[in-house]
Formats: sequence, C-alpha cells, structure tokens
Amino acid sequence: MAPLATATEAAIDPVTGFKMTGDWQLVRANCIGCHSSKLVTQQRGTSQQWLSMIRWMQEKQNLWQLDPEIEQRIIGYLAENYAPGEDRRRAAIPPNLMPPNPYAPPVTPAD
Repeated sequence: MAPLATATEAAIDPVTGFKMTGDWQLVRANCIGCHSSKLVTQQRGTSQQWLSMIRWMQEKQNLWQLDPEIEQRIIGYLAENYAPGEDRRRAAIPPNLMPPNPYAPPVTPAD
C-alpha cells in the first residue's frame, strides 16, 4: 500500500519510489526496464538536463527513440518532481583546484 500523502506531497510508489503524480506511470514504464528506479530518483535536473541525459542514454546506452510526445511528458514529470535543489549538490570544483590525475597519460615535451 502506498504511503499517504499530505496536501502538498504526492504519495510515493512503494515499488519504484517515484512520486505518484502526473505521468509517473509513464516514467516507470520507460525507465525501469533498463535501470533501477533509484538511479532516477537520486538524480536532479532541469528539463534541458533531463533531455541531455536521455540523449546520452540513446547515444551511449542504446536507449530506443521515444515518441516525441512521450519524451516531453517524461521530461516534464522528471523536471517537476526531480528538479535541482540548492541542498542537493555542491558546485563543481574548478579544474585549477583539482589535484593532478594520476591516470592521465604523461605529457611529453614538444621537440
């Protein structure tokens, strides 16, 4: 049985952990066939960032082409329910503050 939700919170699907609002079942049907729902719920992104993740999965992980309307509905659900938040991630460390990569190929001086 799904947990009860307050007036401002959606119930959580006990199987996937998805917020049971809007197109959550569409997201469930298209996302958890390839990976855990936890991978989705721990991510955060804007519409553009979610679209970029989908394009990456299509290019690198053989995700099928989604019907454009379905894709927009999935992105809409994800951007609304798993949007970035100030408390979620720190800003990226600038490259000049990063330690040297011990696995980087050695730099050879120019002749």
